Amino acid sequence: MILATDEMQARFSAAKHEFYTEGRERDSIGVLSEKTVHAVVKRYLEPDGDLQEVKVGKFYADIFRADGIVEIQTRNFGKLREKLAAFLPEYPVTVVYPIAERKWVRWVDKESGALSERHKSPRRGTPYDVFYELYKIRPWITHGHFRLKLLMMEMEELRYLDGWSKNKKRGSTRMDRIPGELIAEYDFTRPEDYMELVPLELTEPFSVKEFSQAARVDASVGGQVIPLLKDLGIVERVGKDGKKYIYRVKEL
Repeated sequence: MILATDEMQARFSAAKHEFYTEGRERDSIGVLSEKTVHAVVKRYLEPDGDLQEVKVGKFYADIFRADGIVEIQTRNFGKLREKLAAFLPEYPVTVVYPIAERKWVRWVDKESGALSERHKSPRRGTPYDVFYELYKIRPWITHGHFRLKLLMMEMEELRYLDGWSKNKKRGSTRMDRIPGELIAEYDFTRPEDYMELVPLELTEPFSVKEFSQAARVDASVGGQVIPLLKDLGIVERVGKDGKKYIYRVKEL
């Protein structure tokens, strides 16, 4: 993990300023459906517009430059499958996933457009949040050209009051997310880099439940993390305790 430096914060602020002041180029590929977080992150990672939305084969890459391809995905990694299958044999590909470490929510009335005051969400995002999405591209995460970058940030989430509950909040539709402060970055360029996600206080051998407790995540999240760390060669299965599989960290 790298905590955001002053230089990183300045670049991130410049990307937000460009997005908000210059607006979107309506004739650009992919921009009509582009959400705010995606657009700001793209400008942060590559300010040169000529290197954005570049056609590579039959697909458009978010960023294409000499050191490879960058794909920014804010949800549903399943949409990346065809791109990864096409890009990875030829280029290093970095998949970038923004995570709301701190989040505020504001509600939008669909009829009047009125905005509520913002309320802080009790949930804090963690790097383990990406594993739900990584499962959707599991066959590619061990490819030698695959890279992963996590951007931890503050976000303000705008949601329509269109849900099924009495207060219209449950089952509501997310309108957009607005990036705030950049907090930190995680870069995983080799399988060994994922060792950073093995809790220091983890005692070996361990079960999924014990890993989850050490990582301070729900057991369902630990159940997603362990199989992928196993694929990456970070942990290995060493036996069973009743119905539970038991693991240990491999020596790299």
